[in-house]
Amino acid sequence: MEAKKYLASLEYVDTSKIGILGGSYGGYMVLAALAFKPEEFAVGVDLFGVSNWLRTLESIPPYWESFRKALYKELGDPKTDRENLKAISPLFHADKITKPLIVLQGKNDPRVIKPESDEIVEAVKKKGGVVEYVVFDNEGHGFTKKANEIRGYKAILVFLDKYLKGADAGK
Repeated sequence: MEAKKYLASLEYVDTSKIGILGGSYGGYMVLAALAFKPEEFAVGVDLFGVSNWLRTLESIPPYWESFRKALYKELGDPKTDRENLKAISPLFHADKITKPLIVLQGKNDPRVIKPESDEIVEAVKKKGGVVEYVVFDNEGHGFTKKANEIRGYKAILVFLDKYLKGADAGK
């Protein structure tokens, strides 16, 4: 939100056309911004982002034990902090997402598993929201193949041209 405040301070920026983009934890921040501050940004671009902290924390593989412990310490243990984790998970508040959203997801992502994105996309669609979904069958958590990166950023550009730059922006 601070970046938006800064952009709004610049006289040449149209504040009705400020979007939010992020990957991984930043993807969560995109979804959280759209769900918890639905009028703050005109569009959202989520790359490989968490939508449901309960599932994400429960699905951490055993070989990431130190990572699991750090996340449990930072966010909470799904066994003892279920209500708080639900409260901060955009999936359970997707009905508040009113701005156009594009979600990019790797089918083989071990960190943010595909059901995370499947469910947020479905929830936004169910409410009648504008959402585009791009799945990369041969990617995990991020881009490792140049062709996929090009395809992903082209999809983002087309999305932003349509909903941020174009006549539909901010609706």
